[in-house]
Amino acid sequence: MADLKLFTLVSILIGISIVLTYSLSVYTTLLFGVNEFYFALRQLSFGFLSITIMWLLAQQNPDKWLTPLGFTLFIGSAFLMIIMPFLGESLVSEVGGAKRWIKIFGFSLAPVEFFKIGFVYFLAWSFSRKLGHHDGIGLKQEFIRFIPYAFVFIITMFVIAFVQNDLGQVVVLGFTLLSMLMFAGSSFGFFFSLLLSVLGFFLFFILTAEHRIIRIKSWWALAQNSILELLPVSLAERLRVPVEIEPYQIGHSLNAIHNGGMLGTGIGNGTFKLGFLTEVHTDFILAGLAEEVGFIGILSIVFIVLWILQRLFKIANRSDNSVIYLFSLGIGLLLSSTFLVNAYGISGLTPIKGIAVPFLSYGGSTMLASSIAIGMVLMASTKVDMENIK
Repeated sequence: MADLKLFTLVSILIGISIVLTYSLSVYTTLLFGVNEFYFALRQLSFGFLSITIMWLLAQQNPDKWLTPLGFTLFIGSAFLMIIMPFLGESLVSEVGGAKRWIKIFGFSLAPVEFFKIGFVYFLAWSFSRKLGHHDGIGLKQEFIRFIPYAFVFIITMFVIAFVQNDLGQVVVLGFTLLSMLMFAGSSFGFFFSLLLSVLGFFLFFILTAEHRIIRIKSWWALAQNSILELLPVSLAERLRVPVEIEPYQIGHSLNAIHNGGMLGTGIGNGTFKLGFLTEVHTDFILAGLAEEVGFIGILSIVFIVLWILQRLFKIANRSDNSVIYLFSLGIGLLLSSTFLVNAYGISGLTPIKGIAVPFLSYGGSTMLASSIAIGMVLMASTKVDMENIK
């Protein structure tokens, strides 16, 4: 039997997302001149479909369906991302010069969201066969063993960071890859060597794109005062940058969080959603949530997310199958890193990456892809001794 608690927890988050989408999209509906229930009904449709997909996947035999589904997501999504730049506007939506969404039956879906799930499954499947204990093989052999994965990841970075102009997704995938490598049996020396290499690539992608440099400067302009006051005056002045671009999104996000206080203003009573935060029901949904339900509401969401991660890691820990172990672990790492990247961004701790919150942010791609991931773990959990997972 599949893990019913995991299914229930995810379904609760999806239900909360539908309510928040209705409450936080009030200004956006007026801006676009659509019905007040427009976004909420679409989110309700995606929510119902996502819950149905999770339930149906949980009933399937993992020995028969897990690998074909994982590789279909990996190969199919990669193919779509590669060909998207060459497709016409009737098939692909272009925003900010990047083609990230493909139009299917009147909806726009982002293949990268499904690719992330397939990528995690590919790593789990391959690591379980190629990697293992590192004793005696040496750091050089570990690097040689990693070359095929490095090649795949470099291609992935190029497609997502340059072609789709989406560095945030690369950060999430890079963190997931490194973490899965460590749990798959790599040495700490190899892990830290690879971490330095990834940081080097990350800096390269930032320094080769002017808009990313501007985004970093905008974030630093807001955060620098609280940090530089801890440093010597001479060093602080060298690191200080002029406020050329007002980081209004982060500023309004922080004000929304502050305005919510401990208990919030109440569902529907937030003010920063009224044009101050751009489409707050998407990337800034945590800020909108903090204003309307306060610290207690945010704490409740964090508790549910942590409970979901606990179920995922428990399934991984109790599994005797190395693929299920690494895949469940990888999905937990993927969801947690995505949540943290968004939370850190809206709170000003890191630059905003444009990463949606799994199961909460408005949008079909993220919700459907995340639900497929959970459905695959639920499918895999039927092979785990659930009686020991309390």
